[in-house]
Amino acid sequence: MARNLDITTLRSFVAVADYGGVTRAAGFLHLTQSAVSMQLKRLEELLDLDLLDRSGRGISLTPSGEQLLGYARRMVALNDEVMSRLTDQAFEGEVVLGVPHDIVYPVIPQALKRFNVSFPRVNVNLVTSNTKELKAGFARGEYDLILTTESGAGEGGETIHEMPLRWVGAPSGSAWRQRPLRLGFCRACIFRAVSTAALDKAGIEWDMAVDSESDRTVEATISADLAVGVLLEGTIPEHQEAIDHGGLLPDLPIQHINLYGAHNVQAGYVEDFARILRQGYAALRPAALRVAS
Repeated sequence: MARNLDITTLRSFVAVADYGGVTRAAGFLHLTQSAVSMQLKRLEELLDLDLLDRSGRGISLTPSGEQLLGYARRMVALNDEVMSRLTDQAFEGEVVLGVPHDIVYPVIPQALKRFNVSFPRVNVNLVTSNTKELKAGFARGEYDLILTTESGAGEGGETIHEMPLRWVGAPSGSAWRQRPLRLGFCRACIFRAVSTAALDKAGIEWDMAVDSESDRTVEATISADLAVGVLLEGTIPEHQEAIDHGGLLPDLPIQHINLYGAHNVQAGYVEDFARILRQGYAALRPAALRVAS
């Protein structure tokens, strides 16, 4: 006789994988910890497999659990899509989201996809700009939510991720060895002042070789080994690389990915979108699957 997987148990399994433990998953699902644990046990008994490794200090997926996770995500997403497409006529509206150019990938496309599955009748207007312009627009009421890259969180901001800054240049380039150091930045780049302050503190002379409004102009100049720049780790394009300077350039501060607008929303679906954004950046953390239950 055919055995059927239950979407509720799969949803709990995915939540535990995403949040790294039963306690946090239970909070997300609005269930008790014991209810989530029972659903996981039921799923393991149905499949006759151990899906979670509970031998360490935290919870991690077994090889069978890792194999199931991809299927479970698709089944839960398909279930939610069917339900929202065929039964949900309540949500209509728009969310205006502002995001800096350099952190659009990899989180934002997946967040947009997840939100559309749950709220297909809500339009998301994505605007990409720099942090300064986004914060100014947010203050004027032009955005429902914005993400920023800053050295710290401003008033009303919530830090949802941290990323290190890296000096970048052309692959195998030598521009970083030159003095004065030739820099390439857009005029509105928030990393510009951070980088020049670090150089000044280290006593390294520098010259602004590229001072442009165009990201592409700056990118091309750095890729041609005519200047160096600064980018967040994980956002460096293939035609550039992080500079292994061996301490000859100053260390740069950690940058905070901040979320603004999530605590003063007019529509419930905006709060849901903020939650999806938090989850997307939480998944980037190396220890995401190893948090005590």
